[in-house]
Amino acid sequence: MPDPPFDITGRVAIITGGGTGIGRATALVLATFGADVVLASRRMPNLESVAEEVRALGRRALPVQTDVHESGDIQEMVRRTVREFGKIDILVNNAGGSYRAPAEEVTAQHWDRMVSLNLRGPFLCSQAAGEVMREQGGGVIVNIASGAATGGAWGVLPYGAAKAGLVQMTKLLAGEWAQHHIRVNCIAVGAITSEGFLRSMAKQGLDPDQVAGRNAMGRGGWPEEIAYPILFLASDASSFMTGETFGVNGGPRLA
Repeated sequence: MPDPPFDITGRVAIITGGGTGIGRATALVLATFGADVVLASRRMPNLESVAEEVRALGRRALPVQTDVHESGDIQEMVRRTVREFGKIDILVNNAGGSYRAPAEEVTAQHWDRMVSLNLRGPFLCSQAAGEVMREQGGGVIVNIASGAATGGAWGVLPYGAAKAGLVQMTKLLAGEWAQHHIRVNCIAVGAITSEGFLRSMAKQGLDPDQVAGRNAMGRGGWPEEIAYPILFLASDASSFMTGETFGVNGGPRLA
């Protein structure tokens, strides 16, 4: 194990949803600890902004416009990463999202889009990056799920079901790919006061402090409070850990 075990100098990380919130914070934390970073999302201006921040830390950054609904975009993201950096050491499946609607109002289109974004996309990213990792002798995948996957939440049925699938996918991929020295773990996050969360709350007319504070700590998390657990899973500090999901969510509120 390297000393210090959190050192990831020279490793290459792909971060989907890398332009804002948890993705941006993760890019900066991984770069601070030595990684070069590939930033993927649909909005190129956001990616370029984060790429400049990464470069200011002395690491290389490659922004790649990517829609994880599109398998062709995912394949191109992986091809460009290998062409630019020669390898993929870390994949962070962070891209995702939701909006609230009661179960009786969920349409087939709504269901399909939530599953595509939150489960199908991470699988296709893992499959494409995993092929490179197998050929090079190993790697790490970190999936970002939600407390809605295990605890449930009103109005997010398709999202919660997709994230529950992501938790199960984590276990199954870990079991299949351990022989290739690929570790796969997952974080089930609570409410994080990112730009996306605040926009969602405003659109729904909800108080973000009230929604985010439904935990033992009584507050929402900060993106950096997810980025450092991601660093743990991406580094050799977690070298004997695979197939696991743990919550980073402010703790359970007791009745």
